[in-house]
Amino acid sequence: RQQCRRKIAAGVLAGVITVGAVLLVVSVVRSSGSSAAAAPTPTASAPPASLAEGRTWTSVLTTSVGAITLELDGSVAPQAVANFVSLSQSGFYDGTSCHRLTTAATDGLSVLQCGDPTGSGIGGPGYTWGPIENAPADNLYPAGTVAMARTSGDGSSMGSQFFLVYEDSTIPADSAGGYTVLGHITNGLDLVQQVGAAGISTDSPPAPATPVTIEKVETK
Repeated sequence: RQQCRRKIAAGVLAGVITVGAVLLVVSVVRSSGSSAAAAPTPTASAPPASLAEGRTWTSVLTTSVGAITLELDGSVAPQAVANFVSLSQSGFYDGTSCHRLTTAATDGLSVLQCGDPTGSGIGGPGYTWGPIENAPADNLYPAGTVAMARTSGDGSSMGSQFFLVYEDSTIPADSAGGYTVLGHITNGLDLVQQVGAAGISTDSPPAPATPVTIEKVETK
């Protein structure tokens, strides 16, 4: 479990699955943006949570494997949704790759991590943010969950990296808590599951054997 937690953190920040820098943002998945600097800058900041408007948003990810539709809930994760909406509407995610894949057999969890413009697992939008929002109390992330990657043990390390859960996964909380759930997949989960079934490449961080590129994102 400790090894799984480290991988998730590294992904999100990459330094978050990028939950760090590889899987979450720093510890799980590092967040990142297509044109942003990998390291946070003192002048950059996350968009205000009010941008989420406390409502449901629909985001369509046009990818190299097909369209994946997300429903984002601005009422339960306003900062995360505001961040995703802002980045997607600015074209930040366009042309980025989903750089990391984990499987239940190798890592104990099944997620596809995206949102790093550098593809290294440590890229981001030039800022980090927190705290954690809407994390499941039971550590269970059902198939279809969309959550933010972050650095292990740091609830204020989220950026642009996010992960798509393609099979029910238990991701243990760390000293900072769980992982921010901002929405779920409403269409295209089968596409992500096909990517998961194809397995992992030999790249580092472990990328999906079937390359996945986010060509554009439309959010409204």
